[in-house]
Amino acid sequence: MKQIKLNGIILVENNMGDFDKMLTILTPNLGKIGCSARGARRPKSLLLAGTQFLCFGEYMLFKSGETYSMNSCETIEMFYNIRTDLDKLTYATYLTKIINDVTTENQNSYNTLKLFLNTLYAISETDKDLDFMTSVFKLRLLKIIGFAPNIRECVSCKTKEPITHFSFQDNGFKCSACAKQDTGAIAVSEATQNAIKYIMVADPKKIFSFQLSEKCAKELELVANIYLNEKLEKEYKLEKFF
Repeated sequence: MKQIKLNGIILVENNMGDFDKMLTILTPNLGKIGCSARGARRPKSLLLAGTQFLCFGEYMLFKSGETYSMNSCETIEMFYNIRTDLDKLTYATYLTKIINDVTTENQNSYNTLKLFLNTLYAISETDKDLDFMTSVFKLRLLKIIGFAPNIRECVSCKTKEPITHFSFQDNGFKCSACAKQDTGAIAVSEATQNAIKYIMVADPKKIFSFQLSEKCAKELELVANIYLNEKLEKEYKLEKFF
């Protein structure tokens, strides 16, 4: 039996038996792993707080064969402001579903985990628009998992100006002439183009440090939603709790 100490965030918690839990944890180096936490639902359990949904903590696990079990944990961040705000919890749950879909076991998930934590922190500690933060999250995540759009020039003719559209078919910007041949491309303003460029290259802790007009934020949201759904081949919908 091997002992492993690691940091991670709880993506899923399911009840198991009378007092136990089965957890899905996203870790930086082992990717997404399943782990049992025996007795975690007992009122006086030392595992009670650290095994809750969206808890980021330090965990001591035992690995036997291909299975993990939790021995102890120490909470690092609980994101209380998300837990006490229904709108914030709704969006955080939505993002968790996406993270759950794009991560697997035994993969390096360091950048994905960092993005997720930075986004949860921004949702928890700021009053920025939740749709705006979700759009930024989606585009940055697509870059991390290998779907970065071409943002330097027109993806078809390679001209650098004037860029007027975003192409989902060809994964990036297009000039007005090439966009006429792409019925699925959508018009994006210069401000939205600059926002997409910033999201691709910004420091992870500063990806939300810009502002857009309401019109441009809607353009960004449209690009992020369609691009994510097409690349992951799944339609993600925000589901309200009530």
